[in-house]
Amino acid sequence: MRRGGWAALALGLLRLCLAQANFAPHFFDNGVGSTNGNMALFSLPEDTPVGSHVYTLNGTDPEGDPISYHISFDPSARSVFSVDPTFGNITLVEELDREREDEIEAIISISDGLNLVAEKVVILVTDANDEAPRFIQEPYVVLVPEDIPAGSSIFKVHAVDRDTGSGGSVTYFLQNLHSPFAVDRHSGVLRLQPEATLDYERSRTHYIPVVAKGSEVLKVVAMDGDRGKPNRILYSLVNGSDGAFEINQTSGDISVRQSPAQLQREVYELHVQVTEISPVGSPAAQAIVPVTIRIVDLNNHPPTFYGESGPQNRFELSMNEHPPQGEILRGLKITVNDSDQGANAKFNLQLVGARGIFRVVPQTVLNEAQVTIIVENSAAIDFEKSKVLTFKLLAVEVNTPEKFSSTADVVIQLLDTNDNVPKFNSHYYVARIPENAPGGSSVVAVTAVDPDTGHWGEVKYSIYGTGADLFLIHPSTGLIYTQPWASLDAEATARYNFFVKAEDMEGKYSVAEVFITLSDVNDHRPQFGNSIQKKTMVLGTPVKIEAIDEDAEEPNNLVDYSITHAEPANVFDIDAHTGEIWLKNSIRSLDALHNITPGRDCIWSLEVQAKDRGSPSFSTTALLKIDITDAETLSRSPMAAFLIQTKDNPMKAVGVLAGTMATVVAITVLISTATFWRNKKSNKVLPVRRVVRKRSAPAPRTIRIEWLKSKSAKAATKFVLKEKPPNENCNNNSPESSLPPRAPALPPPPSVAPSMGAAHWTVPTVSGSLTPQQSQPPPNPKTMGSPVQSTLISELKQKFEKKSVHSKAYF
Repeated sequence: MRRGGWAALALGLLRLCLAQANFAPHFFDNGVGSTNGNMALFSLPEDTPVGSHVYTLNGTDPEGDPISYHISFDPSARSVFSVDPTFGNITLVEELDREREDEIEAIISISDGLNLVAEKVVILVTDANDEAPRFIQEPYVVLVPEDIPAGSSIFKVHAVDRDTGSGGSVTYFLQNLHSPFAVDRHSGVLRLQPEATLDYERSRTHYIPVVAKGSEVLKVVAMDGDRGKPNRILYSLVNGSDGAFEINQTSGDISVRQSPAQLQREVYELHVQVTEISPVGSPAAQAIVPVTIRIVDLNNHPPTFYGESGPQNRFELSMNEHPPQGEILRGLKITVNDSDQGANAKFNLQLVGARGIFRVVPQTVLNEAQVTIIVENSAAIDFEKSKVLTFKLLAVEVNTPEKFSSTADVVIQLLDTNDNVPKFNSHYYVARIPENAPGGSSVVAVTAVDPDTGHWGEVKYSIYGTGADLFLIHPSTGLIYTQPWASLDAEATARYNFFVKAEDMEGKYSVAEVFITLSDVNDHRPQFGNSIQKKTMVLGTPVKIEAIDEDAEEPNNLVDYSITHAEPANVFDIDAHTGEIWLKNSIRSLDALHNITPGRDCIWSLEVQAKDRGSPSFSTTALLKIDITDAETLSRSPMAAFLIQTKDNPMKAVGVLAGTMATVVAITVLISTATFWRNKKSNKVLPVRRVVRKRSAPAPRTIRIEWLKSKSAKAATKFVLKEKPPNENCNNNSPESSLPPRAPALPPPPSVAPSMGAAHWTVPTVSGSLTPQQSQPPPNPKTMGSPVQSTLISELKQKFEKKSVHSKAYF
């Protein structure tokens, strides 16, 4: 691999390492009641003024990168808060109303520019005493008989305060203290006072103003002993309150200043001081009265999480990744408890931030329970995705107005296991190398990654398959290269295909496919079948030469043809692409051809060249001898036409003759066999005392075949080439005689076929002659064989004798 390639690979690995090392930012969790951190279990009074800075988001990035903060809400909900993205300051931008919305869900997020961490938070809106009690179904009209006994109940009024806690508790009292009626301050039951009576004649109607007021616990009433002009009386608490109660200095109403959760005692002993104020404004007489307030079934304890050593709000555990589905996290010892009684001690448990990976059991608790966390999604507990899992365990009261709650952090450190298979970055690798590449040349580098850590993440490469014999792979780097002794040849094998395997230390593996193509190099020159080509041309029909270039690809194996030498040079043309050679258009007869040269030649010798289109280009030359005849001569002799057609393939003529003889032999054997079985069958039905004439058995098949072979051999010996002295007038040095040679008779057919006799035919030629070994009758001048026929027979005889040695063909 070149230096640039290694540098790019190193840079890519560095980026990958940096990307894997960039950890996500996270919020700080500063616990319940904090105003700085991740807004977990943050509560806000409903009477908080708009524009107030109510909270500060705070977090950090492990790499120290700058972080930004964001807050968003569901599209269907109000955007109650805004946040400063740089400093995390959260500002209230809309009014709160606990009676309309007691919880606000928001999504807060922290980002370092690369990673974004988002959490869903629930902001509790706490109650403020901002709602006035309202009577139900007022005005009240009650019919009472005048003789109703003193102290009897007359009616019950009911008022509702939408506030919660102490702000939602309603007390009743009469505005007119001198009324004959009285009302129970807690139940709202109206009664006739014990010493009062009703008189219809004196007053038919009584208007009784009843006041409903919240947060009051008790009303202390003091009266000045002077009946004439009583002095103004002021009320105050001397001690025993501990800041939990207050008294109205003019009305004497005692109300709760703290939320029920802040009341730490069940009994409060208050001392109320009453001071008489003189007309001049100075204190006069004073009196102190004790007031006892007992707290009954107060919800003043939130749910609390406990570990093995006491209250605990953080639990940690180490475990292997991908535990079995449904497994219990037994390393966590968590207990939750609410010290209140009855409905005040009922609360729900839920997981916040677990994203469906775990579930908690039980989900509803009364007083106390052992907390169990169960694996819900094993696939998500993946060391390669997150090495640490963090979520919150939340306990929230169910039926109490305060809905006290508490949280505990659960931190799980994951341990790596060999749960991943090495994976190639591609299913296929394609490479191309030149066929003349030396042994040990680099081909292609494959890469597989195993996300596991330690020795589980180490990858070993290997190759296998039928096409892998000439290649090696580095077991650690994945570089594929050729064997040191490899000699590549695109003409022998142009493509190789095999498989590469990436395997970790425990045998887990994956496979990819490699395709290697050899680039062709122009290392072959075009080749003719023979250095001397012989063709027979019929006027008007071209002859074709062909050279084969064994290179594997174009243009290295594309061949162009040309005539490099011919005398005279104006007789033939050649197609450079197809290799077809034809006479020029001006030559349309043998006479025109003979007139070109004084020797009236019929055979021409040309030097032709085949040249490939590669770079560098290679070429080959060959000598081409062309016999020229015309169609009229061929039409007078069918045998000559057949010989011309089979001139370049003498085995075709041999095959036709052999096929004819084999057919005759087969028919003869079939007829003889049928006759034999018919005679044999007819002999069986003759009388017992019949005269049996012994028939001569047919000759064995092997004897008949040998006879056919001898007959074929005798026929072949008739073709004997006789060389003539050279003719100085011919450009191809062909022999010439004063009289044309006699054509040989055709081989006699088998004896079973009718004899056709020898035919006498002539083809004009000057290339040679054939003379039969047996004596022939004197030639007839009218039926003398032509030189072309003799030449064709001579060439056929030579090619037949040459090929018969290798093919072992028999007649």
